[in-house]
Amino acid sequence: MTFIESMTLMLALIYSVSLLYTSGKKLGAAAVTITVICATLASLYWPLLLALVLAVVIITGFHKIRPETAQANQRPNILHVVCQHAMALSFFFVTIQYVIHTALLTAQISPSFLRPDVTDAFLPIAAAIEIKAIVSLGFWDQTHPAGAVMLFTVLITGIICKRAFCGWICPLGLAGEYIYNWRLKFIKKSYLAPIWLDWPLRMIKYLLLAFFTFISLGMHPANIPYYLNGNYHKIADVKTAWLFVAPGTITLVVLGIMLFMAAWRKRAFCRYFCPYGALLGLVSFVSLFKIRREKNHCLNERGDMNCDKCTRACPSNIIIHTATQIRTDECQACMRCVSACPKKEALGFKTRNGWHLSSKQLMTVIFIIMFGIPLLAFASGFWHSQTSNEIRIQLIQMMGYISY
Repeated sequence: MTFIESMTLMLALIYSVSLLYTSGKKLGAAAVTITVICATLASLYWPLLLALVLAVVIITGFHKIRPETAQANQRPNILHVVCQHAMALSFFFVTIQYVIHTALLTAQISPSFLRPDVTDAFLPIAAAIEIKAIVSLGFWDQTHPAGAVMLFTVLITGIICKRAFCGWICPLGLAGEYIYNWRLKFIKKSYLAPIWLDWPLRMIKYLLLAFFTFISLGMHPANIPYYLNGNYHKIADVKTAWLFVAPGTITLVVLGIMLFMAAWRKRAFCRYFCPYGALLGLVSFVSLFKIRREKNHCLNERGDMNCDKCTRACPSNIIIHTATQIRTDECQACMRCVSACPKKEALGFKTRNGWHLSSKQLMTVIFIIMFGIPLLAFASGFWHSQTSNEIRIQLIQMMGYISY
């Protein structure tokens, strides 16, 4: 685990502890604190311990300098945007380190710093094969173990809080919003696909999910160890990255279509193309928490009013103001509808029996899941790739001859 990964992980977890404590959830704060300390000591990894100390100092100073901001009492949409940008900044630093590391390997130089293993999260096919190997064979992959950890982690977020990973963590959704907002500066009008076209377009991501599922889970168990120990798997991340470094005609056409769609419609990539989004969309149907509307508090139920602020605020164009609960696979739990609602009792992110998550609590839950599971995986020895730089250098030199 690189220092950037360690620092991001510890900042998120220590901040979660502070939010739990200041919200009166002292038992939860104690449980997370004990888990973090025990996992850090069990790992015997000095960068992680240093990151823990620095995170405590930074978060403590943040609370002293800006106590109101540190307690995350801002409106839900503001908190959501700040979280998105903070995660995007973290991904940016990780990407820079990965690019430099891979560039040195390509130049046949063994870097003195580690490769960020969290980049394995962009290998969903390999991650699915790894999980199948664990479940069916008890085989734990040591080449890209972080991929399986991150896929499992993202699935857990979907089971608990719908597609909150898409709405709060994923940097691609934020990039799409910037592209869309940039287009609005030149062409003000919003363009939405008619229903007869929108539905087939939404199926594209499910077709991609089905294709990737067939490739990964369709592999015979007897062939899985051969693949996971093979040369292709050892440099699968570099092969994937090379699609963007030296793109072919097909890659350029696909990227051009996606950029056009992102400018045409808000969150077009999430809605039409992302297989991760499709997977989380399916998982979200069993999510414990959903956006639920209380009719007896909603202004829309009064005969003299017709309030649809929640619907107009939704970036996914979900009809909220007439629904009892939002079951659709397109809800990303961004909480913009909740922020827009003039009657705070009318709309919330709740379970069926009434448990309620505010935007601050939702962010805390996401952080604990997204960073707590990788910490435990690292402490258990299932995070860092065991493929040496020397092997990766050799394989990169013959990368054009290595195929799936």
